[in-house]
Amino acid sequence: MEDFKMVIEPKPINISHDTYRRECCYTRGFHIPHEDFVEILESMSHDTRIYFDFHNPGKAITPGTYLNGHSGLARSIVNYYQNKKDIEVNGINNGKDFYVKII
Repeated sequence: MEDFKMVIEPKPINISHDTYRRECCYTRGFHIPHEDFVEILESMSHDTRIYFDFHNPGKAITPGTYLNGHSGLARSIVNYYQNKKDIEVNGINNGKDFYVKII
C-alpha cells in the first residue's frame, strides 16, 4: 500500500468544482490511501462532512479520485494522522489551497 505524501506539482492540476461550476487549479496536493481517507471521512464532524460534500458533490471515494481541499478537511487529515497513526503532518493546515488524490 502506498503511504500518505505531500506532492508539489510541476504543472498545475485542474479539478472540477461542480458547486461553483468551474475548475480549481492546484499546485499542492496530498495523496492519501483509500482506507485512510474512508476513516477520515467517518471521523469528520457533521458540519465538516457537509462542507466536504459542498466542495466535492457526488465525487466517488475511490482510488484515482481527485478532491478539492478545504480547511475543515485539512484539520480532519491532521487529526487522523496525528492521533491514529502517530505521524506529524506539516504544511497542510496553513491556509494554502490543496487537492487530495485518493490512492
